Amino acid sequence: MKPLTQAISCFLCCLLTMLTLCGCQTEAANNNDNQDDKKLLGEPISARNNQGDEPFTLEQTGMTNKVPSSYLSAASQGGTVREIKYHSKDYAGNGGDITKQAFVYLPYGYDDGDSDTRYNILYLMHGWGGHAGEYFEYANIKNIFDNMIANGDIEPLIVVSATFYHDNSDRDFGSSERELRAFHNDFEKHLMPAVEGQFHTYAKSTSAEDMKASRDHRAFGGFSLGSVTTWLQFCYDYDYIRYFLPMSGSSWYYGTYGDFQIEKNVNFIESLAEDNDLDSRGYFIYHAVGTQDQVKSQSIDMANEMLSREIFTPNHYVFYQKEGGVHDHYAVREFIYNALPYFFTKQNTAPADQEYFNKDTAISEVQSDPAFGNYGRLIFPVNSGYYSGSTLGDLSLTWYNYIDPDKTVEIANYMKNRAVQGDTIFYDIYTDAEKSADPAKNNTGLFFFKGEKNKPFAICNAGGGFAYVGAMHDSFPHALELSKMGYNAFALIYRPGSQTACEDLARAIAFIHEHADELEVSTENYSLWGDSAGARMAAWLGTYGTTAFGEKSYPKPAAVIMQYTGLSEVTGNEPPTYNCVGTSDGIANYRTMQNRINGIKANSTDAQIEIFSGLPHGFGLGTGTVAEGWIDNAVAFWERQI
Repeated sequence: MKPLTQAISCFLCCLLTMLTLCGCQTEAANNNDNQDDKKLLGEPISARNNQGDEPFTLEQTGMTNKVPSSYLSAASQGGTVREIKYHSKDYAGNGGDITKQAFVYLPYGYDDGDSDTRYNILYLMHGWGGHAGEYFEYANIKNIFDNMIANGDIEPLIVVSATFYHDNSDRDFGSSERELRAFHNDFEKHLMPAVEGQFHTYAKSTSAEDMKASRDHRAFGGFSLGSVTTWLQFCYDYDYIRYFLPMSGSSWYYGTYGDFQIEKNVNFIESLAEDNDLDSRGYFIYHAVGTQDQVKSQSIDMANEMLSREIFTPNHYVFYQKEGGVHDHYAVREFIYNALPYFFTKQNTAPADQEYFNKDTAISEVQSDPAFGNYGRLIFPVNSGYYSGSTLGDLSLTWYNYIDPDKTVEIANYMKNRAVQGDTIFYDIYTDAEKSADPAKNNTGLFFFKGEKNKPFAICNAGGGFAYVGAMHDSFPHALELSKMGYNAFALIYRPGSQTACEDLARAIAFIHEHADELEVSTENYSLWGDSAGARMAAWLGTYGTTAFGEKSYPKPAAVIMQYTGLSEVTGNEPPTYNCVGTSDGIANYRTMQNRINGIKANSTDAQIEIFSGLPHGFGLGTGTVAEGWIDNAVAFWERQI
């Protein structure tokens, strides 16, 4: 392996050679760079940075922060580096079979036998004359990974130091360029499956579909010609990668060194983002270069062109410079240190929500929207005989009142925004075998309205007389409001019938407990919510437990929250219970509900009822009625039990 001083010397020699080959003079290049610096830091860019209307918290241009000196020393809990060899093809040559190598950094605590813990992954590419594994050899970069993880700057991640050379050896400049241009084939078909088929990333399998589904957990970066490779990875592999770190280099999709064709390349990238809906799907490019980098002009020209386009907002593209940085691994380690905290962080990179639907949108359009896959049909009642209206604005549900069109539209847009941004919003609670044995179970599942990580969860159960599930008015709105308060909320779609509905709720409770880590929810002090028939489900599961409905024993809820159901039985085993109802409810008599609450209180169990004058059955959140705000009181009751 080359020592650090030899590596730096090699890079500088390469740079001087490139300048000579291009017929460029160093003095002229530096003069151009000075002009570009003024342009980049000029008023139009600064004004745009200060608009404050982007969700991203990082300024769009600036200077990098220095790596803390303590991060350069070996961490007490350091990761390990393994060499892997994998089969590929000589895509830049004769297309024959070859064996390539890469080096893989595994964070401290990584366990080959622990397939439940999943890791984000960063691929790194060297420059001209480099080799696989060099990121773990120079400038204490491995120590930076170790210390950033140990100090909580980033979550533990896997890092791959790969090569575009077919035999991991130096090449002349022209051959090197041909190799890097073909590298995306190696990445898609060989390197990525070889690495992620062996190590525990978020890809469920090595199929192209699963690799694409896990793009939010994958990044690619590179230095010098590795930066050129990174831009090409964006152009070819945006379906597989969400985060990009090009360091000291521009896009060469068109052109080459000395013929950069900056505007043409940025036009292509802009079209790529627009044509493939990358704004809503999410992507982030952290572009960086040193202020004294001998070939910084291409990076700065690229940055100025990118920043001139409205589409490349700060949550998609930023450009940072290292003060005094030159073309070496010392600059690289500072870029990595500054960029990584902004990778794999949804709250920083999530695009602004879009208004996909409105009151005039057809219900059928929502149900068939590709973003929802097969579960779109469950957003509205499967049995269409229980609802009427053709649009979101004129939806009507049997036995319900005060359906809020604005809330219906909000929920539909919330669901699509979460789906297109890569969040899982629907979970099956039964296996394929169980659904095959009982086809009715195909019409079940949990819609997830995610709150804060590791906060308690609630399951909301809509009514519908055990004939259908009126979720759009009677559980989705509740779940959405609970998520806004920070709680994790699920809305259950269940089978009609009191017995089967309770079995489905028992299974939902079991599913959430068994997948709590994946869902990032706390199983302590959960609550069950229900309306009308759904309120009976919540009460019965709270009283009798999951074992009564075919599941193993799980803890009872901390609270049951009920709306308008005439359940009268009191066994003495009820959890703390909140209830609300209207005096004009012709289905659930408010006196029956009041008597039940008094009965629960008589058993020294906390219970509360709110009775709203003049309200009929099925008022939901009660927006615009005397009941508006009842959900805040219900949450306060739940919190009283925690």
